[in-house]
Amino acid sequence: MGKLIISDNISLDGVVQDPAGDEGFTHGGWVGRIAALPDVAKVALDEALGAEALLLGRRSYEWFAGRWPSRSGELADRLNTMPKYVVSSTLQDPGWNHSTVLAGDVLAAVSKLKHELDGDIVVLASFQLVHTLLAHDLVDELRLKVFPVVLGAGERLFGDTKHPLRLLDMRTLGDGIAFLTYEIARPS
Repeated sequence: MGKLIISDNISLDGVVQDPAGDEGFTHGGWVGRIAALPDVAKVALDEALGAEALLLGRRSYEWFAGRWPSRSGELADRLNTMPKYVVSSTLQDPGWNHSTVLAGDVLAAVSKLKHELDGDIVVLASFQLVHTLLAHDLVDELRLKVFPVVLGAGERLFGDTKHPLRLLDMRTLGDGIAFLTYEIARPS
């Protein structure tokens, strides 16, 4: 059975919106260039190499698909060849290699995917999808790269639901980025 892992860049106050600065958000671009942060880039590569598949919402899928197919290197090679699943009611024909659209009942499709795959299914960005997955108890683990910036506004990773978490690991990346790994704390 697959393990569903949320992996995200997040500000100290919980914002996940527009970390790269491509979406026009007033406070966008708060992560800087990941390539300039070797520890963060290594985490991204290790995560991709260890994952069975990616799961993305449509907007995040389109963002990644618009950038990675033309890139080269170990991370690009892995992202371009690994299975990718995109949750969308509008996307018909995904153009990125090894991509499958999950249409219809999102919860049923993701539950089925977790049962069919062995290994890590990593959700990158996709905060609207993350809200749905968390609200319906489909998430197993969160890997958060917490950037030392407070934005004061923007879309946040966590919605209005309660999520008890158990810290599994923490370490510092580069100059003050906290890399925190949590599992969902479920009753025994």
